[in-house]
Amino acid sequence: MSSDPWGRVDETGTVYVRTAEGEVVVGSWQAGSPEEALAYFERKYEGLVVEIGLLERRVRTTDLSAKDAQTAIDHLRSQVDEHHAVGDLDALRGRLDKLVGTVESRREERKVQKAKQTDEAKHAKEALVAEAEELAQSEQWRSAGERLRALVDTWKGLPRLDRKSDDELWHRFSHARSAFSKRRKAHFASLDAQREDARKVKEKLVVEAEALSGSTDWGTTAARYRDLMADWKAAGRAQREAEDELWNRFRGAQDVFFAARSEVFAERDAEQTENLKLKEELAVEAEKILPVTDLKAARAAFRSVNERWEAIGHVPRDARPKVEGRMHAVERAIQEAEEADWRRTNPEARARAAGLTGQLQDAVDKLQKQIDAARAAGNDAKADKLGRELEGRQALLDQALKGLEEFGG
Repeated sequence: MSSDPWGRVDETGTVYVRTAEGEVVVGSWQAGSPEEALAYFERKYEGLVVEIGLLERRVRTTDLSAKDAQTAIDHLRSQVDEHHAVGDLDALRGRLDKLVGTVESRREERKVQKAKQTDEAKHAKEALVAEAEELAQSEQWRSAGERLRALVDTWKGLPRLDRKSDDELWHRFSHARSAFSKRRKAHFASLDAQREDARKVKEKLVVEAEALSGSTDWGTTAARYRDLMADWKAAGRAQREAEDELWNRFRGAQDVFFAARSEVFAERDAEQTENLKLKEELAVEAEKILPVTDLKAARAAFRSVNERWEAIGHVPRDARPKVEGRMHAVERAIQEAEEADWRRTNPEARARAAGLTGQLQDAVDKLQKQIDAARAAGNDAKADKLGRELEGRQALLDQALKGLEEFGG
């Protein structure tokens, strides 16, 4: 007979294990010594110890589900309860009981964690739905579309809720996306229609622009091209491909016209520059007529200059006022000399000036006598009033005398 603290083998080869409830038969051993029998069943006990240790570590350090952990515990417990090992089986049962408590605690923790994650997921999905519904009203088609696609990716990364809640939120989310897509589709359909209308308008403008490209009615055609350009801008944009092709034709037609006009204008500008040079020379010649000392000779000289002036063509517009002003100044000086000569040689005008001067002199003399009489009579108020009237008559007399001097005395 052989024994150790946790088991023994009797003389018949029966192996026993000691438990809190007493000895329990483990098995029978006939193949060797009792010591070998005990060692064999002790090794089986050590195997159970290792398995329980591994399970404890898995429960503690991995995400082993409570269901799988409980299945593993039940399996080990059944092995312990079958008493096919020699060792402290009660201690193993205690470890398994403690492990059951740990698994239950982990189950509750995970339940709370899952509830928290579900609540966070619900709030996150509600926020996604609210943003999607706001974006559904946007007209920032590109950025809003990209954001909605990003929201879908975010949605897919969130945990599922209970079926009812998840379906309701997904329905709102999907409806917002569909509403946006519908509005965007309608917008671009309208835009396509507008671009097609713009294409038709611009085709007509191109046809007219090309028809005008050979015109030599420079002013009228240039003005019409300006109108066509305004109409082009007002028409809006056509589809990009059509827009580019039509614009190239439209701009090409303008370039043909304006290149031809520029060539003609360049020739005209050269001619007008030469004309300006000739007229400046005539202006210098005309200015030498002044001052007028011989009216008849001055008239003849200016007439000669003016005839040659009129024979010369146009000058540049910006230079015209200055050069023409010089000629007009000479012409005005000759006209003033003619007027002064006429006044000196016109007997009727001289007689009228002399008569007016005599009348004013008589009036001044009469007023002076009246003032002297009023002063002598002590009537200063009347004298002052007559004095103011005298000042006005005297001014007219002075002016008349000056005009009379122009007639030579």
